Parts: sequence; structure tokens; C-alpha cells
Amino acid sequence: MKLGAFSVSLTVKDIHKSKAFYENLGFQDLGGDINQGWLILKNGSTVIGLFQGMFDKNILTFNPGWDQNAENLDSFTDIRDLQAELKAKGVKMLTEADESSEGPASFTIEDPDGNPILVDQHR
Repeated sequence: MKLGAFSVSLTVKDIHKSKAFYENLGFQDLGGDINQGWLILKNGSTVIGLFQGMFDKNILTFNPGWDQNAENLDSFTDIRDLQAELKAKGVKMLTEADESSEGPASFTIEDPDGNPILVDQHR
């Protein structure tokens, strides 16, 4: 199963302080809008998202259709196919992508310890 690019989405209290901290660790801007409370940072192949006021817990995030540089892939497994495969395996969906839709969509699951996992397709 190819879930797409991986990142960790961190919920932060002060996005400016967090940005400065991670820049000291060698991370650089990859995208986002600090004025909207979100940034994507990268160090080598490691990608993290900083999100202020958007969710309660840190989230493991997968992006079907993107590589680790947030560049579109020519070929990828559509999120609705991933969702159907996971549901067939008995994975409980917290939120679901509309199976009759096309293009951008997302679904959310949890691992056995309650860690949220977001699968978010942007195209």
C-alpha cells in the first residue's frame, strides 16, 4: 500500500517560536502561511508541519499524489482506493472521503494507541 509522502503534523502553541526552534535544527520553509497558523518545514527528506490552533494532537500525515518535496507524482493510488482497501481489512474510519467524489479528499484513522493518522490527498 503506497500512502504517499509522510510528515508529522505538530500542534504548536506559538508558531513563531516553533519555526525558530526547528530552523535552528536545520529545517527550511517548504510551504504554508504563518499568518494562517500553518507552515511546512523540511530538513533533508524529513518533513514536519507546524499548526497553531488547528487540532488537539500531533498527527501522522500521508499525502497520496505527492513526493517528499510536495511535488505531484505522475502515478499514485487514489485516496478512495486506499480507504476501500483499509475498510476491507477492518480498519475503523474516524472520518471518510466521499467515495463518489474525485480529486482532493481525506480520511482519518487511529492506531491502537489513539494516535491520529490523516491521509490527505491534495489533487
